[in-house]
Amino acid sequence: MKPSILRSVHSALTRGSSQISRRGYGSEAVPERKVAILGAAGGIGQPLSLLMKLNPLVSNLALYDLAATPGVAADVSHINTRSEVAGYQGEEELGKALEGSDVVIIPAGVPRKPGMTRDDLFNINAGIVKNLCTAIAKYCPNALVNMISNPVNSTVPIAAEVFKKAGTYNEKRLFGVTTLDVVRAKTFYAGKAKVPVAEVIVPVVGGHAGITILPLFSQATPNGNLTEEYIKALTKRTQDGGTEVVEAKAGKGSATLSMAYAGAIFADACLKGLNGVPDVVECSFVQSSVTELPFFASKVRLGKNGVEEVLGLGPLSDFEKQGLESLKPELQSSIEKGIKFANQS
Repeated sequence: MKPSILRSVHSALTRGSSQISRRGYGSEAVPERKVAILGAAGGIGQPLSLLMKLNPLVSNLALYDLAATPGVAADVSHINTRSEVAGYQGEEELGKALEGSDVVIIPAGVPRKPGMTRDDLFNINAGIVKNLCTAIAKYCPNALVNMISNPVNSTVPIAAEVFKKAGTYNEKRLFGVTTLDVVRAKTFYAGKAKVPVAEVIVPVVGGHAGITILPLFSQATPNGNLTEEYIKALTKRTQDGGTEVVEAKAGKGSATLSMAYAGAIFADACLKGLNGVPDVVECSFVQSSVTELPFFASKVRLGKNGVEEVLGLGPLSDFEKQGLESLKPELQSSIEKGIKFANQS
C-alpha cells in the first residue's frame, strides 16, 4: 500500500535535527495541548496553521484574526489529523481563542515590503503586539508565548513590559522566534560545505534583524572546512535573508512560507519541552544574562517550565567576536525602543 500524501508530508517535516513528531513518547499517550495562533489568516498565519494541524502533539488548534478566520479554520479543519480546530474572528472573540492555551504563536502584523526596514514596521506592529499581549495576560497568563511579529528585537521587550504591568511576567515563558535565521544558516552552509542539510547544526545568536543576526559557523557541524571568505559571505546572506525574499517577491510579499516552517519547528520544540521530552534545544531571543543586554538570542534548553536553561555562547572565532561587539549597540537600541513604546500611555 502506497504511503498517503499526509504521511509523506509528515516524513518530510520530521527529518533533520528538529522534528515535528511524537518522538520521545514511546507508547505513552500524548498529552492534550492547545495552541492558539494570533494572525492565523495572514501570509504566515495560514501556512503556519496548516503545519500546526499536521503536528500530532496538538489536540486543540485555535485560529484567531480580525477577519477571514472562519474560512481558514474550516479549510484546515478538514485535514484528518488529531487536533480539533476552531476559528475566532474579531476582538470580541480573542478571549475565547486564548483561554486554556498552552502555547500562543503570534505572527500577527503587516509584512515587510521592498525598501521597508524592520524599523519601518515598528509603529504598526508594536501596537498590535501590545494589544494581543494584554489579552494573553488576562486569558492565558501561563502560556508559552512565541513572538514572530517583527521587529522581534522590539516586540519581545514590548510583550515583557505588558506582562510586567499585568503582574504575569515569567521570563521563562516568553520567546522571540529566531528559528528562521537558523534554518537559513543551515541551508546556506550545507550548500557551500556540500554536506547533507539534515545533518547540519548551526547556532545563531544575537537578535533577529540585519547585523544583530550572528550565525556561529565556527561551531557548525559537520565541519565543512570553509574559508573565512565563505564564512563572511554566508554570514551576510543569513543576515540579509529576509531582504532576499522580499526583493524576489517584487513587492508581493515577504518570507511567509519559510517563516511558517520555522515557527512550526519552534512551537514543536516548545510542546516537546512541556511534555517532558529531554534535551530539547533551540535558539531563541529571550531574557538573558549571557551578555550585558537584557534580551539576547542564544541556545535555550526547553522543558516543562519553558526556558530551563539559557546556554552560553561557547568559543567564538575572531570574526564572530567582532560581529558580537558590532551588533550590541543596534540590538540595545531596538530593545530600548520596545520598552519605551510599551511604557507610553
